[in-house]
Amino acid sequence: MRVPLRVASGAWFLAWVTGGMFLAWAALLAMGVDLSGDESLTIPQLSVSAVVSWATFAVALFFLGRQYGTGEPLVDYAVAFRPIDLLAVPAGVIGQVALLPALYWPLQQIWPDTFAQDELEARARELTDAASGGTAVLLVVVVAVGAPVFEELVYRGLLQRSLVDSVGRWPGLIAAAAWFAAIHLAPIEFPGLFLAGLIFGGALHLSGRLGPAMLAHFGFNAAGLAIAFS
Repeated sequence: MRVPLRVASGAWFLAWVTGGMFLAWAALLAMGVDLSGDESLTIPQLSVSAVVSWATFAVALFFLGRQYGTGEPLVDYAVAFRPIDLLAVPAGVIGQVALLPALYWPLQQIWPDTFAQDELEARARELTDAASGGTAVLLVVVVAVGAPVFEELVYRGLLQRSLVDSVGRWPGLIAAAAWFAAIHLAPIEFPGLFLAGLIFGGALHLSGRLGPAMLAHFGFNAAGLAIAFS
């Protein structure tokens, strides 16, 4: 499926604003959340916000598939798995436990306060510290299962392939990784998320399938949660 970049980026922006902001806010307000306060959202609240956002993107992807593809999402976004794709899981784990520290080490030497380890782990620690019992299970499902599936559909299945068609394979991969990192709105995490995007995008690039990208994303996120919970 070939979606023109202007269409793909426009659909992404519309879904991001509609789902990630208006509909997610509406859902949180319906839950009685005071969005004007300084209190952090609970894990169930964050999960509802994520699901609403993902559902909006899923609708956008469906209609793009109907317009530019076959109307079958698994076909249109190259969602396929083979046994060899399981190798992407340890690749994602290695990215989290080995490549990420190697990437941040020189940055910590140059800017020790900005890239202090406590700062890098703050968001993950905040989530895992608030998780116990059912909320811990919910956190794992959202971060290790939901995010790899829906984020890969959007950032690799749609955007990376549209970028590659528009600007070429390697520039498209790099641009998609930067897009993925920037949208998390966490400047201190940008280098690590950019690296992660390159790993996930590289999995798609090498295989031509979205399955390895999803599995690498799963390995990366699952390893990050395991570190944060430890």
